[in-house]
Amino acid sequence: MHIEKGIHLNGVEISYLEEGAANALPIIFIHGFPFNKWMWSRQLDSMKHLYRCIAYDVRGHGQSQAGEKDFSMDLFGDDLLAFFDALKINKAVVCGLSMGGYIALNAIRKQPDRFAALLLVDTQCGADTPEGREKRMKTIAFIKKNGLQVYADESLKNLFAAGSFQSRQQEVQFIHQTILNTPAEVICRTLQALADRKESCSYLPKINTPVCVMVGIEDKLTPPDVAQKMADSITGSTLRVIENAGHLTNLEQPIAFNKVLADFLNQH
Repeated sequence: MHIEKGIHLNGVEISYLEEGAANALPIIFIHGFPFNKWMWSRQLDSMKHLYRCIAYDVRGHGQSQAGEKDFSMDLFGDDLLAFFDALKINKAVVCGLSMGGYIALNAIRKQPDRFAALLLVDTQCGADTPEGREKRMKTIAFIKKNGLQVYADESLKNLFAAGSFQSRQQEVQFIHQTILNTPAEVICRTLQALADRKESCSYLPKINTPVCVMVGIEDKLTPPDVAQKMADSITGSTLRVIENAGHLTNLEQPIAFNKVLADFLNQH
């Protein structure tokens, strides 16, 4: 069983899980929206023998405090760098899924030398389109009026590959419950931050740390062609497409995901 720890940074208490030897190379896992650190359990178990594996709750999510500041990818990126400092980590491999990828891209822009390697999983570098932004605003209004139940049910349809609803029922249930357990206010504040985020595509060619881009072949939210474009923009990066997976590759295909992760780290 993983033990939750807490650390104070940037005005909030951040909750995290840590496995492996304290002197090993750290891997920091950043969850997507609106999930939490527990989505990385299988990765922590698989990698802890070789690495110092850390998964944390983004502020407001899981057991981390939300604080008073307006949510933004900038704030989340600053939290990540403050997390490095609080845990006395000079350099780490960072693995971000979906929103976790946005956070990683925000932070690497500010302090590139802190990143030993970067894994961008089921994510993208573009800002919201005007249509995408408007959709988020409507979702915020809907949640404020109706609560989370319908939102949670609808979200699942976009998050998993078709086959996962049969083969990964436990994971589907876990994600459904995680969304329902996230305070509606936090979901609305984070939707606003996602809508306001700036693009990072123009930064990609400047990245000179090893990068692996991963995507589920059935990812509806950030499809393989989006991942391909990102990989093409980053010199020397690798692209790995995971079969029978949607937007949550690490939960839907943990064995394949962990193999890609291990192979990429061994190579670099």
